[in-house]
Amino acid sequence: MGTAAMLRAAGVGLGDEVVVPAFGNVEVAEAVAMAGALPVFADIDPSTYCLDPAAVEAAVTARTAAVVVVHRFGRLADIARLHAVGQRHGLLVLEQGESEAPYDEIAQRRERAAYLDMKLRGVRTPDDGDGHTYQQYVVRVPGNGRPDRDAFARAVRAKGVGCRVPVKTPVHRLPEFRHCVSLPETERAADETLALPVDASLTKRDMQRIVSACNALGGLLQPAF
Repeated sequence: MGTAAMLRAAGVGLGDEVVVPAFGNVEVAEAVAMAGALPVFADIDPSTYCLDPAAVEAAVTARTAAVVVVHRFGRLADIARLHAVGQRHGLLVLEQGESEAPYDEIAQRRERAAYLDMKLRGVRTPDDGDGHTYQQYVVRVPGNGRPDRDAFARAVRAKGVGCRVPVKTPVHRLPEFRHCVSLPETERAADETLALPVDASLTKRDMQRIVSACNALGGLLQPAF
């Protein structure tokens, strides 16, 4: 059952608000709208990239009926605290996660992530957290936000590393869901994050190429695309 159907089945609909993250795909907000409710965006925890329980609680109003929690990049949200918020305010709490890879592949992703954690310099590596499966290995590029991140991405791509920007535009900035709301951690994450490959198919030489390209920090002249 999809998110919209689960919300409708729980009686969530017209006149209700549902707290969702803006950092991620638009499908969650679209599902809330399909159920007839209004998506309300809350900020993320900068370590997990998932909803910050304190920000969720601050977003609750008399019309709030539910919260949709999205586990991001293979890292779990602080679901215990989010459920506690739901219990205090009588809210439905739904969870969404990314599709899980087979156990053997997860083990290999963790091995490659540990290698990058140890070798990378000049970028902020992800917090490992309990049970992190590294569906994406997301680093933060220091500097002047989006321009420096994009230049860094352009440089490492030129060296054969297939990096990608995980969230190009937060959902609250999209025309169909544009809201004037302060989400500083969401904005910062959208401007600084870059996903590096940790696929199980990568060889030791591939991993060394990733480290060499990132640690060189050179050629930061043109914006990425």
